[in-house]
Amino acid sequence: MVGRILHSPDCVAEGAAWLAAREPRFANALAQTGPLPLRRQPDGFTALLDAIVGQQVSVAAANAIWARMEGAGLTGIDGILAASVDDLRAVGLSRQKATYAQALASAGIDFDALRLAPDEAVIKTLVAVKGIGVWTAEIYAMFALGRADAFAAGDLALQESARVLFDLEARPTDRALRALAMDWAPWRGVAARLLWSYYHILKSREGVR
Repeated sequence: MVGRILHSPDCVAEGAAWLAAREPRFANALAQTGPLPLRRQPDGFTALLDAIVGQQVSVAAANAIWARMEGAGLTGIDGILAASVDDLRAVGLSRQKATYAQALASAGIDFDALRLAPDEAVIKTLVAVKGIGVWTAEIYAMFALGRADAFAAGDLALQESARVLFDLEARPTDRALRALAMDWAPWRGVAARLLWSYYHILKSREGVR
């Protein structure tokens, strides 16, 4: 079963209202963040390639590399398959990411079928590809497929935001945050958006002297 798909800001608002009614801490956070973003992007190969490019680098660096890749025609499956590792390194990818990009292009993923697959099947399919971990697969499910209940519990910003919002003694582990988030189903993807928005508020506060 695929479950609810987030198609519009109204869908996100519906989920946020449900979370706020269920959990007072979410209501407090939402009052501070205001309306939450949809953050949808087209699904398919390019979305996953973009996620690989962005792994462990700043947003600015990832954007610069991506711009060079676009200029060289290296953002589609055919372009990646025709490129050598050296070609990919020339536009800014590390050797490791270049091999990941080639593995993704060679994986033969049926992206149309993923749209109809349950979240668990989406994650299982994607993590089978070299260079794609659970976090990347869950981010794809959330933002490329719009899954309302997908949740990237391994995200450090989500963990830190949950620590502060729920007054936890320490930043929760992936497993602990997944357990906490069970009560937020079937809107865990919206809960993630709320926690990310709240995290940005926390970081802004820390910057005030």
